[in-house]
Amino acid sequence: MKRLPLLFIALLSLPIDAVEPESDKVANYAVEHYADEMVSSLENLVRFNTVAVDGTTPNTNAEFIGFKSELKSLSQQLGLDYSDHGYVILIGLGQQQDKLGVITHGDVQPANPALWHQSPYQLDMTSQPGKLIGRGTEDDKGPIVTAMYAMKSIKDNSIRLNKRIELMVYLAEESDWTPLKTFLTTFTPADINITIDAEYPVVTAEKGWSKIEFIIPTVTDKNVNGKRPTLNQFSGGYFASQVPQQAQAEISYADEELIHQLKQQAKKQQGMHYRFEQKGSSLLIRADGKAAHSSTPEDGVNAVTHLAQLLASHQWPKTTASLTQAFIHEMVGMGIYAEQFGDIAYSDDFMGPMSLAPTIVKAGTEGTHVMINLRRPVGKTPELLDSQAAEALQQWQAKHQIKLMALETYWGKPMVMKDTPHLDTLLDVYAHFTGVKNPQPVAIGGSTNSKLFPNALSFGPAMPGVEYTGHTENEFITYDQFMLNLKMYTAAFIELAR
Repeated sequence: MKRLPLLFIALLSLPIDAVEPESDKVANYAVEHYADEMVSSLENLVRFNTVAVDGTTPNTNAEFIGFKSELKSLSQQLGLDYSDHGYVILIGLGQQQDKLGVITHGDVQPANPALWHQSPYQLDMTSQPGKLIGRGTEDDKGPIVTAMYAMKSIKDNSIRLNKRIELMVYLAEESDWTPLKTFLTTFTPADINITIDAEYPVVTAEKGWSKIEFIIPTVTDKNVNGKRPTLNQFSGGYFASQVPQQAQAEISYADEELIHQLKQQAKKQQGMHYRFEQKGSSLLIRADGKAAHSSTPEDGVNAVTHLAQLLASHQWPKTTASLTQAFIHEMVGMGIYAEQFGDIAYSDDFMGPMSLAPTIVKAGTEGTHVMINLRRPVGKTPELLDSQAAEALQQWQAKHQIKLMALETYWGKPMVMKDTPHLDTLLDVYAHFTGVKNPQPVAIGGSTNSKLFPNALSFGPAMPGVEYTGHTENEFITYDQFMLNLKMYTAAFIELAR
């Protein structure tokens, strides 16, 4: 038998880098040449408050019009083609028939300016050195800018591509997917797609965005009289996909003993800050926790659930506010996985448990509107979840002799991507630039537009094990991560389009 040369045997034993040297070279070129310009471009995009406004569209809302104008100008500056389709912007490199799709969105969630060091729509690079703070920096204006400068770097280096790189910027991802679904009825997407709206290494499964929503009707206990302590107001939360950072309660005729009791209980709650303000016969309690994306409730401190627990130390007369507080405390408690909500809790081995977070509690003319956001894995059907939720709600209504109004449920479909042709390439790119050996696909609680595209995998921009700040107050991306993303996107685009 012929023996192999010793040198050849030695070469066989060396690790094989699956990322081409040219991809690595251009990735480093991108950071060396465009770091400052990329930050400046992000600053320009953040200043537009692209939050959906009822009654307007991207073609009539001044903020969206300005945002699109800035994207067009940047595309022209970078030598990329640009086309405006209303709710969808397409920015591309190359005219090949085959395409690599890169899916992003330019709209953002609301922000409470009172909770930011500077305006949410001004890129803050000084409050916390090393962080780029602003609404959309991570979700999803940062990724848009990163993708565009990756394409520019590829263009600069005259890399020969077999596929057109096509960046899609959708302008209603946070509010309404219907216009995108309509657009896709006449538009042919790429056969291979990357969504840059989640986390690394590569996301192959997403839980389904779900909700339970209802109104606790206005009621008054006939036995409420005299100067008995009464819970008159209980509210919190800002929008459906954010773990609430703030909640409030108002109590009439709170005596010194009750106030002392509540203050002592408040000290026992970790991560919470309370302010007790007395105005005449009323006590106002302001609760401050920590906002988080509702797909990762473990990253937050839900002010609504903590305030409900605090108030559970006292027996309140029956009011709309006390019923609301009781519902949150009894049906949700301090858990985040639906442990107390009847039998709806369940888990999948890969995707993990269903999460549950009350995100909006808001008083109105008919009563208190309650929104509960859930993220469900595979394992239960919508019909079973509906039945189990209905049974749990029915039992609670019977216990409190109350009928909920305007009850509505929605069970989003979990996504599991299998046999995608570019999975290994993306994992190789991640391993190359991070030094992580043998990275594996992950599942997330979030719900991205990946569900609407063929062979769509999410690739960044957040690192695994690091808190995702999209949807939170003081959203940020670190400068180092911003640059690392530029390297990885540049290399991934070359590897997949060439």
